[in-house]
Amino acid sequence: MSLAAASADTGDTAWLLAATALVLLMTPGLALFYGGMVRTKSVLNMLMMSFVSIALVTVVWLAAGFSLTFGEDAGGGLIGGLEHIGMSGLGPDSVQGTVPTLLFATFQLTFAIITAALVSGAVADRAKFGAWLVFVPVWALLVYVPVAHWVWGPGGWILEKLGALDFAGGLPVEIVSGASGLALCLVLGPRMGFKKDSMRPHNLPMVMLGAGLLWFGWFGFNAGSALGANGLAAAAFLNTLAAGCTGLLGWLFVEQKRDGHPTTLGAASGAVAGLVAITPSCGSVSLLGALVVGLTAGAVCSYAVSWKFKLNYDDSLDVVGVHLVGGVIGTLLIGVFAVDSMTGGAEGLLYGGGLAQLGKQLLAVVVVAVYAFAVTYGIGKLIDVTLGFRASEEQEQTGLDLTVHAETAYDHGVLGHGAPVSSSVVPHAQKVTPQA
Repeated sequence: MSLAAASADTGDTAWLLAATALVLLMTPGLALFYGGMVRTKSVLNMLMMSFVSIALVTVVWLAAGFSLTFGEDAGGGLIGGLEHIGMSGLGPDSVQGTVPTLLFATFQLTFAIITAALVSGAVADRAKFGAWLVFVPVWALLVYVPVAHWVWGPGGWILEKLGALDFAGGLPVEIVSGASGLALCLVLGPRMGFKKDSMRPHNLPMVMLGAGLLWFGWFGFNAGSALGANGLAAAAFLNTLAAGCTGLLGWLFVEQKRDGHPTTLGAASGAVAGLVAITPSCGSVSLLGALVVGLTAGAVCSYAVSWKFKLNYDDSLDVVGVHLVGGVIGTLLIGVFAVDSMTGGAEGLLYGGGLAQLGKQLLAVVVVAVYAFAVTYGIGKLIDVTLGFRASEEQEQTGLDLTVHAETAYDHGVLGHGAPVSSSVVPHAQKVTPQA
């Protein structure tokens, strides 16, 4: 995408301003979603891992991330140039398409933020907060930024050379976060008591509220990716709603058949699975395609979240089962359900396009997943060897809220809360020296 001078459209600008705010809201929504899923002794730590990602990724993005993602390709479609380091050369009059460049950069920043925050769910309850502060900026530059350039940047090899389609982030957001989460949970190992102790979500109303905020923000995520107030944005908006609904229904159907009862956690997870899958495909498939994409993701992801018990990787909050698997489903099904009226050319298998587009989607999925996993594993291992990435057994047993942040979320907790205290802030006499 070039940053050539042009005139901004006020309608497009107004819509993208709203969409940017919606996507930013997704990270606090994710914090509530994740916070409700952990035990009471680590609620605040889980919230903090999402909130601090906002600050860390923003600094990195403004310093170098935007330029390396959306600067002119530096060669081979692998990474952008350095012309906008520190946002240099960009001012209020700079225009990207029909919107101000600074707004476009901020909108894209919100995608990078939530991708980093998503990874935290895989290592909930056991990661050092200090190590997380180091991991996020390094990971953002070495993993998220290159993949985002491949998919969306000018000259990026996935979009412009391979021809794979990804409207709103199945590859750089969903598959990257899921593959990275898998790598990181392998580096840290399983939680104490994994497969033995009860690790049920402590607050399902909080989970449902978080899911609702995520769904609300997802309209900005997907429809905002049209970068304009137009018919494509409207179609992406409707596809997003439809897939979220069928994802929810698909998950509940599997729960009812398998377990004999539909659950609130299943409803929240199913909606998110459908939304994950429609993210890459919302600008490529028809409404019928969106319904099928969501239903498929809801049903498949409801099984995928149990793989960790069979394969012995402790993905605490199902980042792999929902985001990696859902992202793969949504990205691949573009090759089946893409329609010319949405893509402007490319068609899927069911609409006469043959296997060509499906093959392109598959190659993109494999390369991105392998790259994100390998580089994240390397970063995680390096931090683990030098700083230590895993919290101590004492910290994990007592809870990260008390031992790291010297706070507790509840006066009298249940489901794994540490020593009860009489205030949300630990009194001076009882304070445990925080250790990141």
